[in-house]
Amino acid sequence: MENGTKTHPRYHGGSPNVDTASDAARLIHAALGRDALTERSRRTWSAGDYDRIAAGFRDEARAFVQRLSLRPGQLVLDAASGSGNLTIPAALTGAAVTGIDLVPSLLSDASRWAAREGVAVTLDVGNVEDLPYSYARFDVVMSMFGVMFAARPDNVVTELARVTRPGGRVALANWTRGGFIGRLLAMHAAVAPPPAGVPSPLSWADEAVLRQRFDDRTWELTMTPRILTFRYPHTPAGTAELFRAAYGPTVRAFGSLDEDKRAAFAGDLTAHWQRHQRGDGPSTEVESEYLEVVAVRR
Repeated sequence: MENGTKTHPRYHGGSPNVDTASDAARLIHAALGRDALTERSRRTWSAGDYDRIAAGFRDEARAFVQRLSLRPGQLVLDAASGSGNLTIPAALTGAAVTGIDLVPSLLSDASRWAAREGVAVTLDVGNVEDLPYSYARFDVVMSMFGVMFAARPDNVVTELARVTRPGGRVALANWTRGGFIGRLLAMHAAVAPPPAGVPSPLSWADEAVLRQRFDDRTWELTMTPRILTFRYPHTPAGTAELFRAAYGPTVRAFGSLDEDKRAAFAGDLTAHWQRHQRGDGPSTEVESEYLEVVAVRR
């Protein structure tokens, strides 16, 4: 229904309510569990503890929001919002912010963060390929390393076009193929290939692909390469262990390997972090390129 609102489980942030999030997870299982690709995404991002990973690039998340120059009262959607890296900084501007994600536990993390900051946000459990919002609802839709991991990009772009008002903006941060995380994800795909027919998430930073998805009849598109710095209070080897324990794609990749292959993959991950470490301090600082995509809805 183009002009209607789809119904999905919802709870409001501002005070943590883990029971509510658990209830939401049970409610959505029947609705989305029949979709194998959506369930695969949910299992991936439910594995580990993504908030521990997101903490390592919060400075860049705040800078990303600042560049949007949000105004009080604007309606903003954080699509595939995770634990709130964009949601909460956006709410602190006075904008009316909604976050949506497949994983209720990540929304609970965002809710607790909102409570600490004293801001109100709306947090919905749902799928960016089937957004539960009415036509032209939002002034700004944003996503940082979120919608790029959806299995069906064409569905995502259709939904972004539907819920963004004419003159509104979609702002995305997408890992590039040649950047640090792009190469890390390629290492994952080599040992744990995705299902046949699922496009690489790194295609979201391919200019030719983006111009096909965001056609110029519907969108005015600009793309800007950016660099963020990961900062973790661990050695590079310790940071590799953090990703093994907390980053969903890494957790899932290790779970698919036998003991010998796990050892080899662990060594490769540690070497990747060590090669890109800046300086020789006890903590990790590694730069990674991403593409900032801003699409204005015509």
